[in-house]
Amino acid sequence: MIAGKNADSKTFLHRAAVGALVVCLLLPLPRAMAETCVAGLPQLYGDLFEDAQQVMTDTKAFVDATPKQPPAGIAAEYENRRDTPGFDLRAFIGEQFVIPPPAGGGYRTDPNHGVRQHIDALWSVLERKPEPADARTTLLPLPYRYIVPGGRFNEIYYWDSYFTMLGLEESGRHDLAVDMVKNFAWLIDHYGHIPNGNRTYFLSRSQPPFFAAMVNLLAEREGASALTTYLPQLAKEHEFWMQGSEELAPGQAHRRVVRLADGSLLNRYWDDCDTPREESYGRDVETAAASGRSTAEVYRNLRAGAESGWDYSSRWLADGKTLATIRTVEMVPPDLNSLLYNLEITLAKAYRAAKQPQKSAEFQKRAEARKAAIRRHLWNTGKGVFADYLWKEGKTTDHVTAATLYPLFFGIADRRQADQVAKRVRADLLQPNGLATTTIRTGEQWDMPNGWAPLQWIAIEGLNDYGHKELAATIAERWMSSNIAVFEKTGKLVEKYDVTGNAAAGGGEYPLQDGFGWTNGVLRKLLAIYPASAAESDKSQTDKR
Repeated sequence: MIAGKNADSKTFLHRAAVGALVVCLLLPLPRAMAETCVAGLPQLYGDLFEDAQQVMTDTKAFVDATPKQPPAGIAAEYENRRDTPGFDLRAFIGEQFVIPPPAGGGYRTDPNHGVRQHIDALWSVLERKPEPADARTTLLPLPYRYIVPGGRFNEIYYWDSYFTMLGLEESGRHDLAVDMVKNFAWLIDHYGHIPNGNRTYFLSRSQPPFFAAMVNLLAEREGASALTTYLPQLAKEHEFWMQGSEELAPGQAHRRVVRLADGSLLNRYWDDCDTPREESYGRDVETAAASGRSTAEVYRNLRAGAESGWDYSSRWLADGKTLATIRTVEMVPPDLNSLLYNLEITLAKAYRAAKQPQKSAEFQKRAEARKAAIRRHLWNTGKGVFADYLWKEGKTTDHVTAATLYPLFFGIADRRQADQVAKRVRADLLQPNGLATTTIRTGEQWDMPNGWAPLQWIAIEGLNDYGHKELAATIAERWMSSNIAVFEKTGKLVEKYDVTGNAAAGGGEYPLQDGFGWTNGVLRKLLAIYPASAAESDKSQTDKR
């Protein structure tokens, strides 16, 4: 457990443990690195669950709702009433469940606030405090405060939180950033990994592993003590991602680990379930039915795509355009492996600070081997980018995506590779309002024309580190200007933006969401790094008054 837990935290842990036991009795789910998927809401509610997919505007609202009586009672009542004349399923759901309102939905922007004041004020709107476990819901209780993204996302999300923390630090909310890291450490201790989010239906997968980056962010202020404090959880997260690697033969994969033909160990995204996602059940069933493939294979790949955070993108699609061709588990991605390189480097530093030189040397060696494998296998010479590696075929894809910038952000690329990436990014991804995610339009949200705050930050910092400061500044200023223009027009900051400047962003499984955690965090940080854009925003706000 994390060092220094106080009495209130211990009380919470006892209460949460009791509550979690009740949840597990209702929804038996893995407490650690389980390799099987077990019964969940579709089994509890039966036909009601599937029928709800047809009438709910957002099916995530159904799995996040609080039932007013035990699920068995609701399912039985549905069976008794569903065929009666005039039965209204939507009204029945409203009668039997408390549907959660959008996070921050009642907040109204102060017209006197500039964008920085707006972001600073929103942290308290998006903040959630510890609450007792409620066995009726899918929400997993957490012992410390945290920030939710906003809109339909009323729970903590793993990789979002690193980018949110950038803004919290800039807003003077180091205390809240620390609490978020404590929550993730608690999740690792409790479940053996950090789930996608704190919902029962997310427990079978993780998300891009930014925990080491979060700990390093704390270490910028707290020094090496942050590394040693979270060393047990850093090590345990590494075990989760590398589980099964010891016995893996060349050319084989197990869960999240792939051993390439030359013996190199790299990683892929995965999910322990091969069933439809509960939060997107109807859509997954339709996708699998249209695929002509094994439904279990499609479900596994859809879930693995959700673990990647890029749900969904042409980079995962065999034909580059159709979701039914998704093949996430066949790919070794540069972003994931850059993150795991960072985890291994961080473990080497943490063990060194903990005066365990042998362990430090072990993880330094692991990190260097991973760096060499990324440079060798994930580099597409023809395109001049880091790309997803099809490990069964022994070649990279030709997709040019913003994931190519992760090896720059984490210092993996050599100078020649970094220069080629910068050239390709300028030619193919740079747009009037920032950096595009890919070059392909599919209607999926992690494709052209959408741009996303986390990818702008990765690009800006990575390019700066390799001396491409003019390109980094161009991306930053275009992105900031777009964010600020939308804010000044609507009073909102949103989840993603159309970087071509043609319309509002869209695509994917749900409408554009406002709030929005990682947009707020990255913009708040960039406003400090590029003060000219901040000054222009302040002047514009003053002129309005």
